[in-house]
Amino acid sequence: MKKKLKYIFILVLLASAGYAAYQFLKPEAPSYVYRTQPATIGAITSSISATGKVNAVEMVEVGTQVSGTIKEIYVDFNSPVKKGQLLALLDPDVLASRVEESKANLALAQAGVAKAKVEVENASRNDVRSRELWERKLIAKSEMESSGSQLALSRASLAESNSRVIQARESLRQAQSNLEYTKITSPIDGVVVSRQVDVGQTVAASLQTPTLFSIARDLTQMQVEANIDEADIGRISEGQSAICKFDSWPQDSFEAVVSQKRLSPETVSNVVTYVVILKVGNMEDKLMPGMTANISIVTDKRDGVLRIPAAALRFSPPPDVVADASARSDNSARTSGGLLPIPQRGRGGQSGNQGNEQIVWLVEDGKLAGRVVVDETGVSDRTWVELRGSALGSIKDGQELAVAFTKETGGSAAAGTR
Repeated sequence: MKKKLKYIFILVLLASAGYAAYQFLKPEAPSYVYRTQPATIGAITSSISATGKVNAVEMVEVGTQVSGTIKEIYVDFNSPVKKGQLLALLDPDVLASRVEESKANLALAQAGVAKAKVEVENASRNDVRSRELWERKLIAKSEMESSGSQLALSRASLAESNSRVIQARESLRQAQSNLEYTKITSPIDGVVVSRQVDVGQTVAASLQTPTLFSIARDLTQMQVEANIDEADIGRISEGQSAICKFDSWPQDSFEAVVSQKRLSPETVSNVVTYVVILKVGNMEDKLMPGMTANISIVTDKRDGVLRIPAAALRFSPPPDVVADASARSDNSARTSGGLLPIPQRGRGGQSGNQGNEQIVWLVEDGKLAGRVVVDETGVSDRTWVELRGSALGSIKDGQELAVAFTKETGGSAAAGTR
């Protein structure tokens, strides 16, 4: 019996020593530090970001209706101009000679009218005399009829001469108009944005009107043309406010208003976009045509709502912490107001957010305290999300929500987001 007790004692001693060695040598369980952000009450502004180009509200392309050689240019880039001001002059010599030729043709046609009138008067007298002689039976009837025919021909010749006068007069008017077209004038008050010709250059207006100058009416009011993706165009409406930023003025923000949403689509690489026009003030002349604008269009705004960090909806807790907590949790734990116990580990080591559920994790005293299913959200600005639905009963103002975690053992860090 003493021998048996001795062996039992030795076995107990060895088991105790082994357990003590295991406790001493086993790896330390990892600990986690959770980075949190509180749910707060405040304002959320939903917006759409895009880029666009700055242009003048009204841009007029000034061309020429006649061909010729540029003889003089009276304005340059950035020159302010008034309506009717002379911008350039084409060589008028050829067109001036055509005016003189047209005047000569008109004078010739008018002389033809005078001649035709004399012939009509002479034929009319002969016709009257022939009728008198016919009545007295002094001439044959054929002679009387011949004089009447001659009168009709003279009158037709007069009508033809009058038509030639009209034709010559219109040719002269056209030649004079073409001569006036050699004077290129400004159609509006504005500023010359571009000049595309030089003195001595020949312009041809036979096929299409060439552009000589581009004039902007008013550079104190500009417009931005932005391409909005078809997924966001439904949230855009006229009258919405926007903020424009420019690389040339990084410290300044320019207020803009949506003035037009064009119906015509533009497709580039199978991406459908729509052009949205925004009006922006330029009273300080800081903006120039062609600048790139970074636009933020405000589509919705909420004040005084409970908002949660968007990062909290993407957070996934450490799987081992969830598994350990699940093993200790009571399966019959009660839930209220959307607050759920930490679930058991799922297949493939996944835990926490499952499927398409939106879940946030509560943190109390530096540890995960549970999760809340977010069944309804509202406006989002990509940083904050408006909280709605049953989750409002479980999350209050100031509640700390997990957004990331750091694994302290070994100094490694994990993002902790999906």
